[in-house]
Amino acid sequence: MLGSIAEGRTEISGFLDGEDCLATAAAMRAMGVVIEQGSSTQMAIEGSGLHGLMAPAGELDLGNSGTAMRLMAGLAAGQAFDTVLTGDASLSGRPMGRIITPLTRMGAVIESECDGTPPLQIRGGMKLRGMHYDMPMASAQVKSAVLLVGLYADGETSVSEPAVTRDHTERMLRTMGVPVTVTDAGAIALRGGSKLTGCRIEVPGDLSSATFIILGTLLSQAADILIKNVGVNPTRTGAIGILQGMGADIRLENPRLFGDEPVADLRVRASRLKGGPVDSKLVSLAIDEFPALFVAAAAARGRTTFQGLAELRVKESDRIAAMTDGLRRLGIDVEETPDGAI
Repeated sequence: MLGSIAEGRTEISGFLDGEDCLATAAAMRAMGVVIEQGSSTQMAIEGSGLHGLMAPAGELDLGNSGTAMRLMAGLAAGQAFDTVLTGDASLSGRPMGRIITPLTRMGAVIESECDGTPPLQIRGGMKLRGMHYDMPMASAQVKSAVLLVGLYADGETSVSEPAVTRDHTERMLRTMGVPVTVTDAGAIALRGGSKLTGCRIEVPGDLSSATFIILGTLLSQAADILIKNVGVNPTRTGAIGILQGMGADIRLENPRLFGDEPVADLRVRASRLKGGPVDSKLVSLAIDEFPALFVAAAAARGRTTFQGLAELRVKESDRIAAMTDGLRRLGIDVEETPDGAI
């Protein structure tokens, strides 16, 4: 998305050739952006500039990607043309009021189903104004949507979050030349009209995906593996901290940067895990890894308590209910709570 509204060419290596990413690329192509995929992991984008996107011929189908839907809403609200965002049955049941509220306060006009779910009909050509928004929930998707529409708004837009969430958007904006700052009060801020410049991007290996390999290694008899080039952005490493707190032998080797993103090789060895209360401060830093962490808890000695996970109820599925049901079927003693499990 950022490469599409940048000036010049953006070249990406380490691209994930998955359905969410491909749906996003298709949506940008539908708005006139030239995107070439040289291989399964290489992509080049000829940026159209901040105001260079064109009206699509039809609805933009974002498949199952909640990230694409919420970020695209922020981007679409700043365009001169109307946009309709749709998705599959699962995405069409996910809550979008969390982005509709702040974007509407900034002057956007967005229509949804009566319960705030997609499809989203976004009116173009609206006069947008910057504002400060205190997010009621910790969500990098909401934060990113507000920052994206802030690029098209008059004045400064800033966001405060109740807990630290992944900051890939802020890092990428800075890499492309947008002055993203942090205020004295801790809010993330930018000014409308900032120009983005295309660049080379090397995408680190995904920690969420690596977590399953890490888990398999920890629960093995004697495995000792090295997973190379994994992103270890501090807003994403909660799963490592939680597992280490359970006794996991995980070490970061060869730390370095891919652009502005921290990367390391992960040395993982088989370990005996022990249960205990999971630090709630790590929840927002591990929000996508909890299915694997539930399995780790099931294999650990003793009692493990998860709380503060209410956000998992409104993912692609209710992940708390799905995991507790699956673990019970395997004979695990598990108690489901409103915001977690024991």
